[in-house]
Amino acid sequence: MREIEKINHTGEVPVMEPQRQFYFMDLAKQYVTQISRKKGRPLTFHVTTFGCQMNARDSEKLCGILETVGFEETDSEEADFVIYNTCTVRENANNKVYGRLGYLSGFKKKNKDMMIALCGCMMQEPEVVEKLKQSYRFVDLVFGTHNIFKFAELLVRCFEEQKMVIDIWDDTKEIVEELPVERKYSFKSGVNIMFGCNNFCSYCIVPYVRGRERSRKPQDIIREIEKLVADGVVEVMLLGQNVNSYGKNLDTPVTFAQLLQEVEKIEGLERIRFMTSHPKDLSDELIEVMKNSKKICRHLHLPLQSGSSRVLKEMNRHYDKEHYLALVEKIKKAMPDLAITTDIIVGFPGETEEDFKLLCDFTKEYKPARVGIFAYSKEEGTPSCKLKGQIPKSVKLKRVNALGKIYLDCVRQRNAALVGKTVEVLYEDMDYDRGRFVGRTQYDAPDIDANVYFTGDFADVGNFYNVKITGFDGYDLIGEKAK
Repeated sequence: MREIEKINHTGEVPVMEPQRQFYFMDLAKQYVTQISRKKGRPLTFHVTTFGCQMNARDSEKLCGILETVGFEETDSEEADFVIYNTCTVRENANNKVYGRLGYLSGFKKKNKDMMIALCGCMMQEPEVVEKLKQSYRFVDLVFGTHNIFKFAELLVRCFEEQKMVIDIWDDTKEIVEELPVERKYSFKSGVNIMFGCNNFCSYCIVPYVRGRERSRKPQDIIREIEKLVADGVVEVMLLGQNVNSYGKNLDTPVTFAQLLQEVEKIEGLERIRFMTSHPKDLSDELIEVMKNSKKICRHLHLPLQSGSSRVLKEMNRHYDKEHYLALVEKIKKAMPDLAITTDIIVGFPGETEEDFKLLCDFTKEYKPARVGIFAYSKEEGTPSCKLKGQIPKSVKLKRVNALGKIYLDCVRQRNAALVGKTVEVLYEDMDYDRGRFVGRTQYDAPDIDANVYFTGDFADVGNFYNVKITGFDGYDLIGEKAK
């Protein structure tokens, strides 16, 4: 156990947030300083993020708080503080975390002051917490999705109590966003506009681990984006499990389309993205706002999940295949150049060969710009895990591979059509192995690896460049800066 001298609290602990957390940040900083002096070096931290864009945004908050209290980030998991921000919506996600914990235990034996924390969706499952208590006693801190804003307070408890701290909330109506954030990119940022989900798709654990829908006030969202723009951000991505449901639970209801119109007015903001949209809630108002916008990216992520209306009903998706296709036609008519990306679940219980053929036919006919193809994962606690007709793993993998080949052919056709054209690219990074700049157009999905690789004499990260497409490599486009 770490040897520290307990620091006396000074002043009354604030009750209101976020003032309460700033109080604990100051206290945590004193403990970090004390330990750093004994070691003769700064304390280091490492955060590993599993899962979605909302988890990635949560990790930026964790990093911001840790840097505020005096930790320095490192790429190594042999750090003084390691956090796993977990996901639980993919097969074997939990086992992956347990395996990594076994790896960390060796580091902790060498560094008695090392601290290990687990947070995120996986921690909302009672059986996971029980297993940690029984088999992974070397973990210092366990907390969930609803109380991430309390991280500084929980950190102080770890320093003072010298034992495993577990703080899991079943649900919350509280939203606390005004805390330090360490962004991964200086020029773009995610912005949470809502939390939770009310849809209860039969295969999805999210409503159980993220809770019911809670929307932030529009003025708080606008204020946050204005601060980001003042700090150099040119692109924001509005985040929610189903952004089309935004505003329904506010005292004064506001639609997502109305929020977008307000965000559009922010001077200095160049691009607006959002994820994720549910087909059952995508309104004509939103289509019209997107059509007339000069800032909203010409990209829409609209998960289909299955090409069979029967399977969609079993999934509890609240739309059928015909509704989805009619919606796509309406969107394409309004915005012919819009890139629609989608998600597809292969091997849902009871999926027949005919059902799978419908998926393949959809992909061939509509040629989505990007497709996330996932083999159905049986998630305990969801209705679908009790359904009859569970598909063997070998069949699911065979179908995933078959659909993947069809999709790749669609991507090649789309990329080939772009050769010779000039597109505007936001330069995001440098690929030193390829010796090329890496960017993304407004048509590209923000959370996948497909990029535009381009050459030129010079480029500044966060700036926009016109790039002439000269070829492609699989999913990626290859080009050169236009003169």
